[in-house]
Amino acid sequence: MTEDSFRPSQILVRKKNRQLELLYSNQESFSLSFEYLRINSPSAEVQGHNSKEEKLQYGKKNVGISKINRVGNYAIQLVFDDDHDSGIYSWEYLRYLGINKESLWSKYLKRLSEEGLSRDPNEQVLNFKI
Repeated sequence: MTEDSFRPSQILVRKKNRQLELLYSNQESFSLSFEYLRINSPSAEVQGHNSKEEKLQYGKKNVGISKINRVGNYAIQLVFDDDHDSGIYSWEYLRYLGINKESLWSKYLKRLSEEGLSRDPNEQVLNFKI
């Protein structure tokens, strides 16, 4: 696949539903929540410089996108309303997030539960093992 085949033909920001919709010329589409995009930011702040440095994001349930900037012909920069703006989302990475949404989301929810963290910034989780 070429870089152009990863590029969406249209990107729709659905602020009310907190969704970014990616539409492709082959009729494929992905709807990704702002929260999902934020917790999977490709930035070093989130991903770290290796897998041991990855920082689990939590409390991002209500995060919004305040701005989208084009980055050349290969990516977009999402500016979130929690001031996170350092992730550059390449067309290839956005497609990866779309294709792998279910498995990545399940893995995220499991990690939150294991760490006693919540998607909701106003909620704390306590786990008790019996």
